[in-house]
Amino acid sequence: MAKKNRGGQQQNSKVPESMRNRIAQLLSRFNSADDEVYTFEAGLSNLDRAEVHQQCRKMGMKSKSKGSGKKRVVSVYKPKKKAAAVDGIPKLTHLTFSEGTKEVLRDLFMCYPPGDEVEGREMYGTNSNENVKAKRKKDSMFCKPLMTKAEIAKKVQSLASRIKNSDKLRKITKEKSKLPITSYRDVITSAVESHQVILISGETGCGKTTQVPQFILDHMWGKGEACKIVCTQPRRISAASVAERISKERGENVGEDIGYKIRLESQGGRHSSIVLCTNGILLRLLVSRGTGRSKAGDSNKETKQDVNDITHIIVDEIHERDHHSDLMLAIIRDMLPSHPHLHLILMSATVDAERFSHYFGGCPIIRVPGFTYPVKTFYLEDVLSILKSVENNHLNTAVGLQNEDPDLTQELKLVLDEAINLAWSNDEFDPLLEFTSSERTRKVFNYQHSLTGLTPLMVFAGKGRTGDVCMLLSFGADCQLQANDGATALELAEREEQRETAEILKEHIENALSNSMKEQLLIDRYLQYFNPENVDFVLIEQLLRKICSDSKDGAILVFLPGWDDIKKTQERLLTNPYFRNTSKVLIISLHSMVPSADQNMVFKRPPPGCRKIVLSTNMAETAITIDDVVYVIDSGRMKEKNYDPYKNVSSLQSSWVSKASAKQRRGRAGRCQPGICYHLYSKVRAASLPDFQVPEIRRMPIEGLCLQVKLLDPDCNIEDFLIKTLDPPLSETIRNAVAVLQDIGALSLDEKLTVLGEKLGSLPVHPLTSKMLFFSILMNCLDPALTLACATDFKDPFSLPVLPDDKKRAAAAKYELASLYGGHSDQLAVIAAFDIWKTAKQRGQEKLFCSQYFVSSSTMHMLSRMRKQLQTELIRHGFIPEDVSRCSLNARNPGILRAVLVAGLYPMVGRLLPARKKMKRSVVETPNGVKVCLNNHSMNYKLGFKVTSDDRPLIMFDEITRGDSGVMNIRNCTVIGPLPLLFLSTEISVAPSNNDDDDGYIDEGSDMDDNEDESDEDAMEIDGKSGGQHKEKIMSSPDNSVTVIVDRWLQFGSKALDVAQIYCLRERLSAAILFKVTHPRKVLPPGLGASVYAIACALSYDGLSGISFPKESEESPTLVENETVTDDSVLPLQDCYLHKSIMCDILRDDAHVSNDTNEMHCYFLRSCTPAVNVAAKSSLSHSIPAANGAVRFYVIGNGAAKLSDPSSQSVQPPLDSAPITAHQKPPSQGPNLVGNGASTDASDGPRGESPVKRKKRRNKTVILL
Repeated sequence: MAKKNRGGQQQNSKVPESMRNRIAQLLSRFNSADDEVYTFEAGLSNLDRAEVHQQCRKMGMKSKSKGSGKKRVVSVYKPKKKAAAVDGIPKLTHLTFSEGTKEVLRDLFMCYPPGDEVEGREMYGTNSNENVKAKRKKDSMFCKPLMTKAEIAKKVQSLASRIKNSDKLRKITKEKSKLPITSYRDVITSAVESHQVILISGETGCGKTTQVPQFILDHMWGKGEACKIVCTQPRRISAASVAERISKERGENVGEDIGYKIRLESQGGRHSSIVLCTNGILLRLLVSRGTGRSKAGDSNKETKQDVNDITHIIVDEIHERDHHSDLMLAIIRDMLPSHPHLHLILMSATVDAERFSHYFGGCPIIRVPGFTYPVKTFYLEDVLSILKSVENNHLNTAVGLQNEDPDLTQELKLVLDEAINLAWSNDEFDPLLEFTSSERTRKVFNYQHSLTGLTPLMVFAGKGRTGDVCMLLSFGADCQLQANDGATALELAEREEQRETAEILKEHIENALSNSMKEQLLIDRYLQYFNPENVDFVLIEQLLRKICSDSKDGAILVFLPGWDDIKKTQERLLTNPYFRNTSKVLIISLHSMVPSADQNMVFKRPPPGCRKIVLSTNMAETAITIDDVVYVIDSGRMKEKNYDPYKNVSSLQSSWVSKASAKQRRGRAGRCQPGICYHLYSKVRAASLPDFQVPEIRRMPIEGLCLQVKLLDPDCNIEDFLIKTLDPPLSETIRNAVAVLQDIGALSLDEKLTVLGEKLGSLPVHPLTSKMLFFSILMNCLDPALTLACATDFKDPFSLPVLPDDKKRAAAAKYELASLYGGHSDQLAVIAAFDIWKTAKQRGQEKLFCSQYFVSSSTMHMLSRMRKQLQTELIRHGFIPEDVSRCSLNARNPGILRAVLVAGLYPMVGRLLPARKKMKRSVVETPNGVKVCLNNHSMNYKLGFKVTSDDRPLIMFDEITRGDSGVMNIRNCTVIGPLPLLFLSTEISVAPSNNDDDDGYIDEGSDMDDNEDESDEDAMEIDGKSGGQHKEKIMSSPDNSVTVIVDRWLQFGSKALDVAQIYCLRERLSAAILFKVTHPRKVLPPGLGASVYAIACALSYDGLSGISFPKESEESPTLVENETVTDDSVLPLQDCYLHKSIMCDILRDDAHVSNDTNEMHCYFLRSCTPAVNVAAKSSLSHSIPAANGAVRFYVIGNGAAKLSDPSSQSVQPPLDSAPITAHQKPPSQGPNLVGNGASTDASDGPRGESPVKRKKRRNKTVILL
């Protein structure tokens, strides 16, 4: 029967844990394979089949039982993608341009009519064959030091002198000599000299991470040769801490001979011989330096020289299998033949060494034993017994040790075979007794003869050696093992009539069975009340209290799945007065989001009498070593991101660790003295854990990796390249990634890398984020785009309070923040929070703001650092000027701001459905027909209860995730209007209006699956691929009512003229983005500048049209007033507002060419009030320094006219706030619309002068709204 338990989920308590484990394993294998259907064997019970159905729902798969009786079976199906639906919207949203937009578009197309972009390239100002490849700046960090032999000898002498003259260094050197890896020094350096690739499989604690780089460095210096050794680590904290440790061992500061480079931080340079970095850093280096073939098929000499500078690459912790390392290893394997100077050293503690060796052509494997103290191991059944007992004898680490035994070498196996043979055949027991007495490990006691399967216990039982049998049983010898003929030790004793020995074995088996039954009873009772797939915070608290009361010292390391679990555990502990006493207990959180300074606290020993408790994710498994840990509590869980390519759904779920991870966690307890490990899962569960974690490349979307592959070799087929990785991703995953890259213009339909794709891949962010940044640069809306890009890559800054009142306050705070930029947007709330946090920080009110608006200060500081780094990357590539003050003048424009969000989130779009009865959350329908709930953390999660069947708002969201419960949901989303989508979507098509009786396009009640072919024929794709006479009929009159279809599913009503103008602007927007990323230091040509200006105006005027924001009901959250808070302590949010402005291109000093004139042209829209225009002029004077020449101000409304004679407008900043004068009608012969980077006012040249001639004058132009 399924029952609710303390874990918060239902489970079938009558299904044995072993059966649940087996079902989970089978479903996991099926999910990672390409098969579409899997059928379980017949004979499963009703409860077993119910368990299959339950686990399938959690994994997003379908299951169905068929048959009857003993022949009834259950089959599992992967979800099939549905065709994009275009039906089901009873009432079309009609697109209608405002008068302001119509006027701007009319002026635009008078000056630059449609067709110019087809008839010639003059307006684009660039040749399609132009070489747009920018020179890449060499990163000196990865260049080989320039040292002579004399300088190298001097460094060697200096190192020896430092060690000789420092007691501290001599002590460190002595400790290093005791490491197991030290005795393999010559073996390793010799193997590196003789082979291009070697693999070092070293147990935890052997010293490989810190010593192998030094072995190679000292060996190269001993030969008088300079070298550049690049060591990669999977995490930033590992790279930095290892660099610090190596530097400390050599008596120098980080950044000298030893450097590191991680995100947001680097130390060292070309002079550094050893560089520690993350896998991602090295991967980007290999890709950006063009280690693959160029488009012409030739090697790039400049970039090849960069790779030639690296002499050795050491890839540590290869068992972690992150997507960067898998692709990096595939690239390095391909480049090794053409780079014979390069040596690759692979290292790991737990790895399938033979598999990696085979991948690299049978490279030699050097196995290094580890040095760890014995670790006593307890599982869940043991922990439950310990907590029931008042005795503390379980802390005696000298009794009943169950530490991990090393594998038997082939030599030991041969010795054991011989000893067993002599004892069984010749009654010569001394060799076997001597061996079992000296090598007291379970793998020796339970070793089975290679031919007969006999174990030492079987031999002694069959020979009646009672004393020896008792000794082996006390050491944990297994009675259940069977020889090759099927006999056990008991059966052999009975066969040989060894009655006394047989009785001893029977009694031992009965006792073991009784103990096993008692343990199973404890487990069964526990599982009735708690779901083992959740973290039991109560059990952890009780166990910590038991350890602290039964022992005096020793740090405790607790492994937890993620940050939320760390916070909940900490909150639980702080409710206990014992753990609140900071003089007795020091609680430290260890997570990637914790600042580096705080992370370093885990390495410091607490004061005497104070116990250190470290709450960590799996980053403490191998990434770092905390040398005073004695006790380890392993929850057995980890946060793992998975990806379902068939539904295109990601899931961040808590999953079971692998056996390799469990071994690593256990080993953390034995680094400095004998330790104890508590696994909070049963022995049955431990036996069913997978050997290794599924590689990341097989459980995540890979758009970024696919783009990296094309950057590496533009001519290769992506799938063909990825097949060369150790564990290739599913074909469906690759197809999904390629489709996304094609949607955003990074790849052509035949998978060719576009110029835009090359630029999208140049930034260290997801390709979708790169395109958003480029669009925001064009729209002068960079600042919020930087915030959104970093929050997407890291996390949003809002904390999740526990108390009900705090939850209401947090929700109200988020509503208030989002309302500053139009509301109904989780993303805009993040942007607003960061903007106001900056202001609060400058005023010294950061703590107050973070407390009042439930914002994490540490997250904000991380986002700030990430923004600076990303901004630096944009400057380094030339995409923005060094003075970025002029890049965000539209950062507060709601219409443009939402368009920037669309650019970053597309194609993740859906429609909000009206809520049905008994529904608790709003539901969004996605293009593939999947209906997804809004997460209750989203401010829009109740929005569906406020919309009608005729009003279905468009929703942009970041991703669809599946939680631990199996329910798909959207956490962050934004309500948008249709116009940004029409400009930025992949495809728009047009059909007759649904109200047209002659040629109705789609019946509202039809099923898209049934008429898919007909739809494709009827729809006229507006890019000109089809249409014919049907097209002419639809577009025969500008006033024809038509249906616009976005990406073959979203429908909007419009007029033929408006759709034609949108199509033309889409083409010009694409051209403008391409021009800007390929010629970042040039001003947009006149036609493109005018078109971008028109797009910006349309987004500003009409970007929010079509959005029916529901009126706030009484249920909307409001801030709970704190009576003790004074007015002075409440932050005014409106301080973040600037003037409402629009500036459609980046103005650069280096882009301004003043041959004939040196003027700055400033334009204001007539729709603004005089006060707004005056404020804009004043604000502009501080943002854009005037040129040496004149500054002209214009008003655009019913045509543009100069305010006064240009000569009278020669004003130096600050500009006077002169009132705006009356408007004049423009001359009829020439349009007065101004485009980006080029003035089209009649005063700039002779009336009727061609745009081609006018664009050569290149005056600075500013357009303000």
